[in-house]
Amino acid sequence: MDSIKVQQILNWPQPKNIMALQSFLGFANFYCRFIKNYYKKITALTSLLKKDSPFIFNEEALSQFQILKEAFTTSPILSHFNPSLPAIVETDASDYPLGAILSHVNYSGKHAIAV
Repeated sequence: MDSIKVQQILNWPQPKNIMALQSFLGFANFYCRFIKNYYKKITALTSLLKKDSPFIFNEEALSQFQILKEAFTTSPILSHFNPSLPAIVETDASDYPLGAILSHVNYSGKHAIAV
């Protein structure tokens, strides 16, 4: 992954409202298959989306937010391109933002190589 993109992910601001959290989780859900125990890592974040629940970004939510940002910038999320392996391009287009992943397929499954 481009070092500028890595820095942008690491500098992603803490969500201040439900819409900002939904945007972050939309990004995160796109990569969930590459993060071990992903759904355990977002429980505090998803609980903030419950109807009639106050949006209080507590220490647990902040911790999960930081853990996820770190997970996006480390292996197995990041790997080098290997021209001898099959490649898959996946895209997600919504009003904002647009996203794409270039992945390799190998013996252990899909691995993102470019975002």
